[in-house]
Amino acid sequence: MASSYPPAAGDPANAAARAFSAIDYAALVLMIVGGLNWGLVGAFNFDLVAAIFGVMTIPSRIVYALVGVAAIYGISLLLRRARDRPGAAHGAAIAHLKKGSAS
Repeated sequence: MASSYPPAAGDPANAAARAFSAIDYAALVLMIVGGLNWGLVGAFNFDLVAAIFGVMTIPSRIVYALVGVAAIYGISLLLRRARDRPGAAHGAAIAHLKKGSAS
């Protein structure tokens, strides 16, 4: 049965699937900023972006828009990584089919 753990750090076979680009990191940072901001809004009714840039000013709207674009990009990043990871999404189903055909 295929392991659900990521390959070892020295495994060159999956190095490309594990590597993040600069855009991937930027999107992740923006999603973290957005998530933390929403956490502050939910927990303390405090909007950090608005506190730094002003309520609905052009800079704050740019930050909000960038976080939204990063979240959309994050969906594609998640789907690409799931597709590129061998055995992650369908390994268990294939193992089940092989087990059924052997008996």
